[in-house]
Amino acid sequence: MKPTSSIKSYHAQIYYDADSIDRARAVIDAACELFDVERERMHEKAVGPHPMWSCQLGATPEVFVELLPWLALNRDGVIVFNHPDTGDVMADHRDHPIWLGGCPSLRLEVLERHLAKSSG
Repeated sequence: MKPTSSIKSYHAQIYYDADSIDRARAVIDAACELFDVERERMHEKAVGPHPMWSCQLGATPEVFVELLPWLALNRDGVIVFNHPDTGDVMADHRDHPIWLGGCPSLRLEVLERHLAKSSG
């Protein structure tokens, strides 16, 4: 069993496409106004293991306790993929996700290639 103290932070990936980008931007902007989160850029292509366009919000565990229920109620139909950052990138994405609004398959082979390069 992993202790929750191993969680350094959380990532909330807001997923969208050309039809939902404006709704996603509104959710992201509102989250940034309401919470102390780190906002990454909005990608208009699949990046890393994420199968859709996405934007990452980073939050401390203390902020995430408030952010997650807010996203559940205010995601306006976009999918949100949440996961802890424990330092085990594969397990964080594969074994510990919290999905809001859907569950598309991640491209885990991207992480496997990255981890193989990092260790070799």
